[in-house]
Amino acid sequence: MRNSIVHLCFFVVMTFASCAQNESNTAEAPASTSFTAALVVPGLDIPWGMAFLPDGSLLITEKSGSLIRFNDGERTEIQGLPPIYVRGQGGLLDIELHPNYDQNGWIYLSYASEEGEEKGGHTAIARARLSGNQLTDLQVLYKAAPNTTAGQHFGSRLEFDEAGYLYFTIGERGERDVNPQDPGRDGGKVYRIHDDGRIPADNPFVNTAGARPAIYTYGNRNPQGMAKHPETGEIWIHEHGPRGGDEINIVKKGANYGWPVVTYGINYSGTSITDETEREGMEQPIHYWVPSIAPSGMCFVTSENYPGWKGSLLVGSLSFQYLERLQMEGTRVVKRERLMDGIGRVRNVRQGPDGLIYVAVEGKGIYRLNPE
Repeated sequence: MRNSIVHLCFFVVMTFASCAQNESNTAEAPASTSFTAALVVPGLDIPWGMAFLPDGSLLITEKSGSLIRFNDGERTEIQGLPPIYVRGQGGLLDIELHPNYDQNGWIYLSYASEEGEEKGGHTAIARARLSGNQLTDLQVLYKAAPNTTAGQHFGSRLEFDEAGYLYFTIGERGERDVNPQDPGRDGGKVYRIHDDGRIPADNPFVNTAGARPAIYTYGNRNPQGMAKHPETGEIWIHEHGPRGGDEINIVKKGANYGWPVVTYGINYSGTSITDETEREGMEQPIHYWVPSIAPSGMCFVTSENYPGWKGSLLVGSLSFQYLERLQMEGTRVVKRERLMDGIGRVRNVRQGPDGLIYVAVEGKGIYRLNPE
């Protein structure tokens, strides 16, 4: 981890073209608005999560296990994190503030943890408070089990709904034929808990013998994007498909999203996973990508700062290294646009309290999109 910061923003003027279609029912988008991408937090490796504090500082998780506080050009590493299991796609992952952070000071983290009897690790959720540059009052709210030494599919994103429930995602940890379709096993799920870790009494599997009561949906693969819809309050996720078949889904109580029984993707080797793309009792995505863009991070644009963007969904692409803007009409994607083309692996995107868009790019840092 670098301990110094370059006190200079690097400005890169981005031009962008329409995104090539990946689905036949999605129209190409014309260029909508111009912006300048300013590198405001340079020198980051894999910046996974971002959270904006009321004092104007930015908390950034590095997958390697560092929590950084950035303010006025100064970078400070926060101490007091729980032990982080860094392997493959696992490490320190997402970060989210409590909706009433001003009153209670709770900060929520998702991360890979070795806690448990088995070797390896699995996804955990914790909360803590920030005192100066130290985390205090650390509480582990959920720890998936059993551990495994597999390095893939930890998830994991965090989001609160309007009622104050905390949703989080855990990937299927590479056990596609075991975990996703079994409510008795962690992985390949979306979970819902109270802000203190208690299980809501109306969770769908609370009264199901042998099921994990925190589970809210199942049949998911590896969701790495989650956002609350600004108008409906619904929780939206996107998840990685295999080779093709990345999906956007709306989280519904007790719903089965089909993985791996139904999918629009194929094995990485090119062989078939299944010949079914739909089945009764399994949810269809509201949008899917073929080929896969490897989506990570997601936010809705509610700001008026970007002409033509309000109501759009922004999604980062790891494999094609751009930011994608999806223009929505209700739950239907009507246009797609490729932004910051070739910038690098886009890991996360958030709208800040200032109404500006912040984009985390692996190996570079955090960019702010300044409208022109």
